Amino acid sequence: MHSLTTLDFLIRLATGVGCGALIGVERQWRARMAGLRTNALVATGATLFVLYSEAVSDTGSPTRVASYVVSGIGFLGGGVILRDGAGVRGLNTAATLWCSAAVGVLAASGKLTLALLGTLAVLAVHLVLRPAGRLLDGAPAAGTDPDASVRATVHLECERRSETHIRALLLQALTASGLAPTGLRARREGGDLTSLRATVAISGDVAHALEQVVSRLSLDPGVSDLHWHLEEDPTRTEREALA
Repeated sequence: MHSLTTLDFLIRLATGVGCGALIGVERQWRARMAGLRTNALVATGATLFVLYSEAVSDTGSPTRVASYVVSGIGFLGGGVILRDGAGVRGLNTAATLWCSAAVGVLAASGKLTLALLGTLAVLAVHLVLRPAGRLLDGAPAAGTDPDASVRATVHLECERRSETHIRALLLQALTASGLAPTGLRARREGGDLTSLRATVAISGDVAHALEQVVSRLSLDPGVSDLHWHLEEDPTRTEREALA
């Protein structure tokens, strides 16, 4: 049986650390929770565990240790998955940590070329499939016009003395969400209240764009009422009436 030499140990360990670091560079560049050091450490830990089993010269030990590494990474990955409203965040990060551990296992087993190929595959998934996924998310449904836009109105009420401040805040929130108002109207209600209505034309995900605006405005204590609704399209109504 071939015994693990110190040189073999260092080469395999360096390969595992390097491959994990390469994966972590891409994650760090995109400012993800698990970046350069985390992925490098995960790959290092997986490499060291399997190297230990190789060093003790137990025939079945490397396979058993590799299975334990997979289970352990499952607990570590669960710590980076966070619930965000109706969805979750961190699934890609958890999957990347899992892949870093797999790369470390390959390096520790002496499959250095396979470890490098696995690293390139993980990087390709992040760098190539990311824009492809965005294209699929932005693809229009069958029978829809990708350039079509809808009109929506953001309505809020505020104290009259805060009208100037809230008006500026409204325009700032719309601009931050990439929306340009096509109309802005202010009307004084009874008492000391002022009603502001901003009309915008939106292409794409209407709810997502307007909920960002509402979230920013709702933080201001001067806003007493805040909501948005879609405007009726007069040309569409006319077409439906003539049909």
